[in-house]
Amino acid sequence: MLTALSIARPLPLGHTVPARLEHFLDRTSLPTPFLVVDRQLVAERLAAMLRVFEGAQLYYAVKANPLPQVLEVLARSGGGCDVASAAEVRLCLKAGIPGARISFGNTIKRPEDIAFAHAVGIARFAVDSAEELEKVARFAPGARVFVRLLVETVGAQWPLSRKFGCDASMALELLRSATALGLEPCGVSFHVGSQQTDPSQWEAPIALCADLDRQLRRDGLELGTINIGGGFPAQYTTPIPDISAYAAAIKSALRKHFGERMPALAIEPGRALVAEAGVIETSVLLVSRKSRGDAHQWVYLDCGKFGGLAETMDEAIRYPLVTPGRDASRVPSIVAGPTCDSADILYERTPYLLPGDLRAGDRVRILSAGAYTYTYASVGFNGLPPLRVLCR
Repeated sequence: MLTALSIARPLPLGHTVPARLEHFLDRTSLPTPFLVVDRQLVAERLAAMLRVFEGAQLYYAVKANPLPQVLEVLARSGGGCDVASAAEVRLCLKAGIPGARISFGNTIKRPEDIAFAHAVGIARFAVDSAEELEKVARFAPGARVFVRLLVETVGAQWPLSRKFGCDASMALELLRSATALGLEPCGVSFHVGSQQTDPSQWEAPIALCADLDRQLRRDGLELGTINIGGGFPAQYTTPIPDISAYAAAIKSALRKHFGERMPALAIEPGRALVAEAGVIETSVLLVSRKSRGDAHQWVYLDCGKFGGLAETMDEAIRYPLVTPGRDASRVPSIVAGPTCDSADILYERTPYLLPGDLRAGDRVRILSAGAYTYTYASVGFNGLPPLRVLCR
């Protein structure tokens, strides 16, 4: 019997280990830690996304989880991929996704990576500066370019910084300059932050895109496509709106601000497709207290920040935890990783209530861990190997 932990408030009803993974985990004795991913659940999430965003061009954000088995699901669906490097391009090609269905969304690219991508049939590149635009013109002549806008990320649990994007006036300059450089200015892109919990956050950037479109039309140009990025959330410890609520809000904003002149729509989901399909199986290394009167127990796991749980930085992403076979009364707990680094504390401010009878050797399951985990894991820090990955 698996027991979901009480984390500040009860977990959403039914938030349990996916059935296929539970069946596997209950019967395996593999050493921990490891991540297991349910490819069928990825396919189901992808089908739901394609259904609510019918007609949109879908480019899966490969960085979220580049497992070959995940990319093969995308290949079979006819969907595309958004990549950040030549290595990710190669992964997509090997999985059967042709260059024509790949978008190079990183705005900071090596010249040789641009040239390689162009040679294998990739025609879509994102830019956010004049220098990058010129680089694409030189190494991918005739390519289609998207200009990435700098937008606010209110409501995102993993906000994006000012590292990517440019303001509207610069975006307008870049779009106007693209044609003179022999490129096709085909649209703009933006990202409202990862794990975006507020569906209304897409409206302001869409309004900005509509204003850009009106200005471009005076030059005889238009925004053929708006790439609204990713940001669609996964279920962690607090409820989130259904993906249909996001689609409805985005379509409403497009109708409001573009009217009859509706551009094509592109989306780049990542976390929403793969997070809930993954579970990390980890073990308790130690349960201790810092004093006799300490109200908190410290629970040290064999997987921490450096083992793939980097998104617990500032306790931003709060993973649900499950403790097989432990059903004792809950006590306030601080959860930490195994390394000799004081930054390797997963949750201290967030009130996690864990069974008071947890002991070294007990297994703990970290749910919704299929996105941004094993690729974040360090290689060899404290002599610990990177997180092992399995696919069912």
